Amino acid sequence: MADIKYYDVIQKPVVTEKSMNGMADKKYTFLVNPEANKSQIKEAVEKMFEGAKVKKVNTMNIQGKNKRRGMIVGKTAKQKKAIVTLTEDSKEIEFFAGL
Repeated sequence: MADIKYYDVIQKPVVTEKSMNGMADKKYTFLVNPEANKSQIKEAVEKMFEGAKVKKVNTMNIQGKNKRRGMIVGKTAKQKKAIVTLTEDSKEIEFFAGL
């Protein structure tokens, strides 16, 4: 397992109706590196977004789906999703403000 830097942990935000509803409770959803653990995710969010203080991190592994094209069978890549909850006195993440 290679050493993961904080800027390699967060891959992209998840923009769905359910994740947008969670933003009212200061819960933000990201796709993260499958090798990253909760403490690395917490560190990455606090360093990348100014003024953000993480209260809790929930993670879930998403297995790859089976896909077919004719007789050829393959799998999509596995992913990891993290739901980051910020503290009450923390600043909002401005990346989601325009969405």
